[in-house]
Amino acid sequence: MVSLTSASNALKNVYLGVVANQLNTNANPLLSKIEQSTSDVWGKQIIKLAPYGINGGIGAGTETGSLPIAAENQYVQFVTDLKNLYGKISISDKAMRASANNAGAFVNLLNAEMEGLVKASSFNFGRMLYGDGSGLLATVVSFNSENGAITVDSVRNLIEGMVVDVYNASAKVAGSSGHRISYVDRTNNVFYLDTATSGLTFAKDYTIYVQNSKGLEITGLGAIFGDAETLYGLTKASYPWLTPYTDSTSKEISDATIQAGLDSLEEISGTSANFITCSRDVRKAYQTYLSYFKRNVDIMDLAGGYKAITYNGIPVFADRFVKSDEMYLLNTDEFTLHQLCDWKWLEGDDGKVIKQNANEATYSATLVKYADLICNKPNAQGKISGILSTVTNPFASTTTAE
Repeated sequence: MVSLTSASNALKNVYLGVVANQLNTNANPLLSKIEQSTSDVWGKQIIKLAPYGINGGIGAGTETGSLPIAAENQYVQFVTDLKNLYGKISISDKAMRASANNAGAFVNLLNAEMEGLVKASSFNFGRMLYGDGSGLLATVVSFNSENGAITVDSVRNLIEGMVVDVYNASAKVAGSSGHRISYVDRTNNVFYLDTATSGLTFAKDYTIYVQNSKGLEITGLGAIFGDAETLYGLTKASYPWLTPYTDSTSKEISDATIQAGLDSLEEISGTSANFITCSRDVRKAYQTYLSYFKRNVDIMDLAGGYKAITYNGIPVFADRFVKSDEMYLLNTDEFTLHQLCDWKWLEGDDGKVIKQNANEATYSATLVKYADLICNKPNAQGKISGILSTVTNPFASTTTAE
């Protein structure tokens, strides 16, 4: 007979390992390229010594002259708080009792919940990799009070079922918490909530966040390439190498455009990019560019079952969370996801991971990870923006008027 004890044991001993592996390697192809480590975690913070520049104790001289002066490696201290990442499943008491005498039905019930948890966690973790830590999903452009349509600047971070909060500047809009997204119109950058919006205010420039997550997400690429004056507790003006390479001039995608960025990274940091990620618009434009020159598109298999086209052996993956006109040139060897521990279930004093929700005939279990992302060498990373979604055919025939 299925009980809460047996269900808790199944989550801990059967599902945890599988779920952790899926979230660590299959959630996003970029994440699968990043090392995960428990090193440099001190209490609730990550404190890491990061080297920069090179050892200065080298030089040439005469046979009897002075030897070079020793100049040791240079280090700075990166400091960031561990971010609290949660994933929660819920099962009703009715469903538990209905499957209590049928192990197969209960397994199906747990499988469905775990698959939903993995899908939601993968989406949000992938989104956070490209975010700036603020948790910002979208900014309101306009609101139609008649049909509840909320138009935003972009819906790439939104998906049906997500529970969101709405903010006016730094204040949460009254009554806006706990609403779920019911539909996303990706053609018109519009989304709808599953509850009545009467009485709610959605004005221009209001902002949308995942429930209770504002300012609490991991330090993603958006923070590394962002305009903030500090990174990992250091001022960028004092350490210019904290600023990555960027090229924001409007341009068509081409091999020369990509190679120019790669060459700049090698000159600046002495390292090479091993992973390129871009929007689907940019990938489509690049494939069009290749077709004009009758070149085959090489396909590479990535961890997690993903596939990517390549540039000179470097995978070029299109990720939904990259802005439509952008391409990142990354050296993933310089990234580490520092964590207190791998994914774990929250356990009570009795060792059970499934608990009854207060005043509800439901039970829940919560998956947790305490971690943050650190880039050891930000100037080894690059971003090309302003990429046009169309490519001119260099071989198109032209006619000259008489």
